[in-house]
Amino acid sequence: MALATYPDHLRAEVDSYLDTLVFTDEEDLGGLQDAMRYSLLAPGKRIRPVLCLATTAALGLEPTSVLALAAAIELIHTYSLIHDDLPAMDDDDLRRGRPTCHVAYGENVAILAGDALYAEAFRHLIEHQAGEPAGVLRAAGRLAAATGVDGMVGGQYLDVATAAPAGAAGLRRLHALKTGRLIAAAIECPLLLAGAGEGETMLFGQFAAELGVLFQIVDDILDVTGTDAALGKTSGSDERHGKRTYVSEHGLAQARELASRSHASARAALAAAAPGGAGELEQITDFVYTRTS
Repeated sequence: MALATYPDHLRAEVDSYLDTLVFTDEEDLGGLQDAMRYSLLAPGKRIRPVLCLATTAALGLEPTSVLALAAAIELIHTYSLIHDDLPAMDDDDLRRGRPTCHVAYGENVAILAGDALYAEAFRHLIEHQAGEPAGVLRAAGRLAAATGVDGMVGGQYLDVATAAPAGAAGLRRLHALKTGRLIAAAIECPLLLAGAGEGETMLFGQFAAELGVLFQIVDDILDVTGTDAALGKTSGSDERHGKRTYVSEHGLAQARELASRSHASARAALAAAAPGGAGELEQITDFVYTRTS
């Protein structure tokens, strides 16, 4: 399958919005803000916030109406990358084609920049996202759950403590928490904000879960087959750190087959959730499958 097109018009909306964010006017805190914006504004596909906008469009709503929510999701994703790269975690020196935050600003400032981005994400969401207060609170609650103990941070714990059960089910659980929950939240939070029905939310949730699996399988493949220049980060880091991946447990050929199956499952789930079509979500799903970086 050829490299899929990407909804760059939605990415441009996200990038423009992120560039406007100012976290403090206090001069003595300028260095912390610089470190936050250094990592936040590094170039990337913005897959998670773009998913947020694309899901809103699939609901028949104006995608830019959820830019505050999308920004909060990207702030949290950036915080997770800063902390992932720290010497105590993956100890990486390259991220999104530039030195990692702790290399550029020091380990102590990088930790604080990540902490601040997480807090500012929720402040921005609560203060700036339009909608019924109950819907905004539901979205905030889902985002917190997706990134806490039963979500992204819990998945990180299973990874660093090698605590996930052995076998395919354990591997899927590890990555469903570590990577999949935030990807799923990017799809589920707009539904909660819009007050979508239980049936619709369930169908989109099935799509979101499969997309998260697909993303991780492809990410594991690229860590083995990609280059530093193409990936914008150090390739081969999973193997160096002895991490459990779809490639380490299944081999490269089988991982590619699993990606193909997961892509088909994600497309089928999306067709069930949006029988009338969801152009940008379809583009993103195909892009995740075919991406090379």
